[in-house]
Parts: sequence; C-alpha cells; structure tokens
Amino acid sequence: MNITDKVAVITGGASGLGQATAEAIIAKGGKVMIFDRDDKRGPEVADQLGDNAAFTQTDVTDEASVKAAVDATMAKFGAIHVCVNCAGVGSAMKVVGRENKPHDLGVFNMVVQINLVGTFNVARLAAAAMAENEPDEDNERGLIVNTASVAAFDGQVGQAAYAATKGGVVGMTLPIARDLAPLGIRCNTIAPGIFNTPLLNAAPDKVKQPLIEMTQFPKRLGHPKEYGQLVCHMIENTFLNGETIRIDGAIRMQPR
Repeated sequence: MNITDKVAVITGGASGLGQATAEAIIAKGGKVMIFDRDDKRGPEVADQLGDNAAFTQTDVTDEASVKAAVDATMAKFGAIHVCVNCAGVGSAMKVVGRENKPHDLGVFNMVVQINLVGTFNVARLAAAAMAENEPDEDNERGLIVNTASVAAFDGQVGQAAYAATKGGVVGMTLPIARDLAPLGIRCNTIAPGIFNTPLLNAAPDKVKQPLIEMTQFPKRLGHPKEYGQLVCHMIENTFLNGETIRIDGAIRMQPR
C-alpha cells in the first residue's frame, strides 16, 4: 500500500510510539486521525502535524466512544486505510505480594480492558470501515498494526497482567489476519523492547538501567521513530501479513 493520501487512525497517538508513528505517516504523505484520551495534548500534536492530521478524544475500551471516533474520521477524511493500536498501560504487581497479599483483580482487569480488549475493539471497528474501501491493484483494502511487547515472550517478575495482555495481542494476530483476508485487510503486530516513551520514563533509573544492560546492540533505549519506521514498512510491504515482529535490540529479558 502506498502511504500517500492514505488515512491512518492511531490510538495513543498523542505521545510516545503513537505520536512517532503519526509523524512518520504524515512525512510520507499520509493523513492521520489521533485517537487518545488526552484532550489537551492530542489537539496540540494534531496542530503540530498540520492540515493532514486531526484529533478525536477516544476511550478504546468503550464501544460508543470508538464508533464515534471512527465516524469522525470518516467525516474528516472519507476513509480509513490503516489502524495502528499503540494505546496501552503497564503494571507491576506480583501474583502474591508482601504479607501474602494476592494480586489486585481490579488492576488485572483494567490492564486487560485497555491493552487487549481496547486493541480488539478498535481493530474490529476500524476493519469494518476498511471493508468499504475500493480495493487497490493487489486487492488490498487496509491494514491493522497492533502493539504487543517483548513481555509477551519474556515476561518479568510482576508482569503477569501486562504479559498476559501482550501475549493475547500476539495470539490474535494470525486469526485476525485469517478472518480479514477475504476482505483484503492485513493484520500484523509489533513487539517492542524498551523504548524511550513516557510509559518507560516513568520508571526510575534502577529499573531502566538493568533493561538497557540486557539489550545486546545497540545498548540503549529504542527511539520511537524506529517503531514508526517499522509501521511504515508494514504499510508498504503488502506481503507482510499475520506476523509478529520484535524490535528490541536482541533483548531477552531476565526474570528481574
């Protein structure tokens, strides 16, 4: 798919990996609708990106909110060709913690709702809009890119909830690709390692530095623009489908 004039919706597009993806798509001549909860930063980022970008406040876990965001995109740009799911939250809680306190079920459910259910909610509604597109010369109508994490494979101590959601995103990649294949819609997943994003920057150095040490090369945090570059490659490479790709500097996370 040629990115020029194509329309992408990006959850979590007001910061981090989502913002970097929006910048990359705009730079290649595409159009972007930012789906984000942050109604202060979202409009600011859209303004920075120019006339081919817009913002709509969105709760990815709420069906009505996402439907309204899809409708706003159609009204603004007339189509959806690409959906990139970057919205997500982290958590750090052992299954059984100090004084034998069990993991808070509400926290587990919240992480599942945002990271897994929210991803699927947006993907399914965006795909329904994509199905109305005229197919291109390769019979393609659209692409979904979901965001997992290396925690899907190397979950650390305290990451049961987070790893479960990211493993779920990986697990549904191929079934979604198979479901949508007759419609000419692809689905891929990116599993980032440690990236220089607000989510990771909230962690203290004593948490970040050991993760950097586990990264083989280059020994640093990933740059969000490198995630955006991979999204753009997935858009442009039509034969890439049903796949999860790690982008992690060859990190294999240890238990702690």
